[in-house]
Amino acid sequence: METGDRLLTPGEVAALFRVDPKTVTRWAAAGRISSIRTPGGHRRFRESEVRALLEGDEALDDTSNGNGRAHPTNE
Repeated sequence: METGDRLLTPGEVAALFRVDPKTVTRWAAAGRISSIRTPGGHRRFRESEVRALLEGDEALDDTSNGNGRAHPTNE
């Protein structure tokens, strides 16, 4: 972890992405965003990674199927 990199709660990440905290937890479980676990088992997210995702063009939309489109196609 980078020195001084803040750890964010699912609620804080959710507020930045304007989604429900449960959505952030699903993203982490699916491997769409990396997280660490506290000794008590709670998820935390590196602020630098979250900010990079916010500034990048990679979407974390639950409806995305990984090809950049919101809905599946018959390709």
